[in-house]
Amino acid sequence: MTLRVTFLGTSGAVPTTGRNTSAMFVQREGDRLLFDCGEGTQRQMMRFGTGFTVSHIFVTHTHGDHVLGIPGLLQTWDFNDRTEPVAIHTPNGTRGLIRDLVTATGASPSFGVRIHEVGDGDVVLDAEEYEVRAFRTDHRAKSVGYALVEEDRKGRFDREHAEELGVPVGPAFSKLHRGESVELDDGTVVNPEQVVGDPRPGRRVVYTGDTRPTGATVEAAAEADLLIHDATFAEDRHDRAGMTGHSTAIQAAEIANRAGAKRLALTHVSSRYAGQEHTLEREAKEVFDGEAFLPDDGEEVDVPYPNE
Repeated sequence: MTLRVTFLGTSGAVPTTGRNTSAMFVQREGDRLLFDCGEGTQRQMMRFGTGFTVSHIFVTHTHGDHVLGIPGLLQTWDFNDRTEPVAIHTPNGTRGLIRDLVTATGASPSFGVRIHEVGDGDVVLDAEEYEVRAFRTDHRAKSVGYALVEEDRKGRFDREHAEELGVPVGPAFSKLHRGESVELDDGTVVNPEQVVGDPRPGRRVVYTGDTRPTGATVEAAAEADLLIHDATFAEDRHDRAGMTGHSTAIQAAEIANRAGAKRLALTHVSSRYAGQEHTLEREAKEVFDGEAFLPDDGEEVDVPYPNE
């Protein structure tokens, strides 16, 4: 089951020649989701081959470097005769700002655009086998982060033991794996727990958007397979990070450690570090117990199932 993250924009508020403003594309099997949509996102989607088939846009906050790509993307969809509606999720109190962006060209799209306000703890998207939840962040604007959380998977089916118990190969196997008991021809009943292992955890990908370090992020990112965290500054700008509602790379690493995250992606890198991004990555690696990295624009990261 594919779960892939494509980093479309990893720069801070000011883009550089190598990094665009904030946007992250997530493919979860057949579903395609966009988290933030900074200026130029649609070109990044073309450049890195993600395609435009997005059903939901999740906005962390309405600063320009996270939303100014929305009008252009909507217009391109209109030119391409899109008919499917799109849902835009945005923090409580910001619906009007998103609505103004949708109609910024003076016309409304010919397809439906649903704008939903979301807050801390809301299940924003309840899909088959996974959901996207909002959690509280701490920035200089109304803001949230998002956690994509999969349901637990069925335990492994022990075919060899099932055959030893006399279960015939075929539909009875599927029935047991679904959690239903099976009666054999001799009257013996085989229960699912005899041949099916414990449920296996799904995957968790967490995206903070812009934020200071928070306990809410630690909770949302508990045992996350991938935490994508604001790392705007190196430690030499620690005070600046706090003043502007951002985090340093070390602070992001500390949050990842507290959460027990397996991998940490550093993003929203200030343009002051253009060509010197390795500084932030090095600082995070010195602190984080797992794998820390600073993705380039266009980098794809596949998220495997835990322990696989």
